[in-house]
Amino acid sequence: MSLDFSLEYECDGNKIEVFDRNITHNLGKMAAQAGIYFALWRPKEKGWEKGKDIIETLEKGLKKLKAKPVFYKKFNAENGWGMYKYFVPFVEECLNACKEYPNAKIIVSR
Repeated sequence: MSLDFSLEYECDGNKIEVFDRNITHNLGKMAAQAGIYFALWRPKEKGWEKGKDIIETLEKGLKKLKAKPVFYKKFNAENGWGMYKYFVPFVEECLNACKEYPNAKIIVSR
């Protein structure tokens, strides 16, 4: 099971995907500890609809992740599917995409 996180625009009735990444659900606990679970997994529950809506949350969470790698590595999945070393770049990519496409709609598939 995995999370698909995408950003898209609608132009003349056509949906244009500008960003798409996938990562395992096994990182949900790590994301929650960093304060970014809702931004990535359930943005609509917080009323976040566009990339710009989650930039600040992702910035804060990424800062936490990088500041305490030993702490967050405790949430690595025992089976190897869901590791800190893959999650940090995923968050960085999502954050950069939100900055590049701030008005794009967030699409999440769980």
